[in-house]
Amino acid sequence: MAASSRRPPPADRAGGWPLLLGFLILCYAVAAVGGLVSSDADQVYAALDRPAWAPPSWLFGPVWTVLYATVAVAGWLVARTSRPGRRRAMTAWSLQLALNLAWTPLFFNAGRYGLAFADIALLTAAVLATVLLFLRVDRRAATLLLPYLCWVAFAGALNWSIWVKNG
Repeated sequence: MAASSRRPPPADRAGGWPLLLGFLILCYAVAAVGGLVSSDADQVYAALDRPAWAPPSWLFGPVWTVLYATVAVAGWLVARTSRPGRRRAMTAWSLQLALNLAWTPLFFNAGRYGLAFADIALLTAAVLATVLLFLRVDRRAATLLLPYLCWVAFAGALNWSIWVKNG
């Protein structure tokens, strides 16, 4: 393998710090909307019959804060290149963000644990597809999404368990 093939793709599209800031704002806006529509999430979570392996409620905020940053940076890395597959990869990125946005009101506001599980199952598949599409465009971006994929899969298992235990 030639050394040049290991280099990151060229950032030949306009997309410096202002674009990164836009991606961060978008991802944290998704988080803010989730927080606004589920302001009583701590109480709802505490009242649920949860499995013994369920994390404490205080852990979700810090984890999501970091994950939204990695999702934003990953999207920014792909958006700023002109490599083939960028548009398709960004479509998958946008889809996973929309599915992410839908989960919180389904779970916490509507108490629709089964529907929330369907959403998070689709979200997990969308994140996996995004990782695979990003891998073709920018390996760094795909790598940044791996912790997010793991957390969403874990959250899906937790959602399933809560659905089973709480109807």
